Order: sequence, then C-alpha cells, then structure tokens
Amino acid sequence: MQVKSRHHLRSDAVSDLEDDLAEKLGVSPGGNAYERVEFEDMDWIVVLIDGEPQVAYFDEKPFLTVRGANAYDPDRRLVTVDAGAVSFVSDGADVMRPGITEATDDISADDLVVIAEESHGKVLAVGRARVDGSEMAGDEGKVVDSLHHVGDDLYEFTG
Repeated sequence: MQVKSRHHLRSDAVSDLEDDLAEKLGVSPGGNAYERVEFEDMDWIVVLIDGEPQVAYFDEKPFLTVRGANAYDPDRRLVTVDAGAVSFVSDGADVMRPGITEATDDISADDLVVIAEESHGKVLAVGRARVDGSEMAGDEGKVVDSLHHVGDDLYEFTG
C-alpha cells in the first residue's frame, strides 16, 4: 500500500472524530497525535492515532479498524461469534446467522459493526449489518458483510 498523502488533523476534526466514535461505539480514543493517511492504490482513508492505524473510513464514515477495536474495547454495535466461525471470519468471510452467539440491540441494518469472538472478546473483523441486531442470531442466512478483517492489507498497514 503506497501512501498518497499524510497530514495531521486539526483539533476540530479530532473532536468530531472522537465524538462520532463515542456515539457509535462508546469509546474515547484520547490520543495525542491524529494523522489522516490516503493511499495511491486503495480507497482506504486511515487515521493513525499515536502512530497506530486505529480508524478507517468506510463509505466516508469513520469507524474503528480491527486494531482500533482491540485497543479500545467497544461495547456498542458489537456482534459476537462462536469458535466455529472464527477461522472463516478471520479470513474475510461474511458472517452467517448460525455463527452468531450475541449481537447488541443498538445495531440497525446498514450499520457498521465490530465482530468479536466469544472466548476472549478479540475483534476479528469489521462489517456492515444486513439486519438489525435483534434479528442476527438464528439458523440460516448471511447477516453481516465483511469489510475489513485480521490479516488484510489494512490490518497489515503499520503507518
């Protein structure tokens, strides 16, 4: 991933970003340095917080990356999957109903969500919900489209 541009965010942009993450995910990054990074060959826009790629823009909306979600432990927009789904989700597969053990009630269809495994709570992926959180668990069907996962180019980017 070739960096196209990189610049520090103004304090008002940092405040807006922090407010957005607090509202959506219940997290407060509180970093000292915020840098916006754009790439030559990818549509990703990433925000480095203290040098770590912890926020990315998905359809022009800021959301935690897998690394950011593991650093800040969100308690909203959270989908939990069982051990049987871990290898699939970690490889970028979309999330199917049978693999879901729990989903927070604040999730609406089309929301960005964090996908974590149930044993240790580690975040495996970020995706877009196809249904409300209350409708996620069940016997069949795809309910979350994967957008970013452990091991993809965004996850491997080191700033």
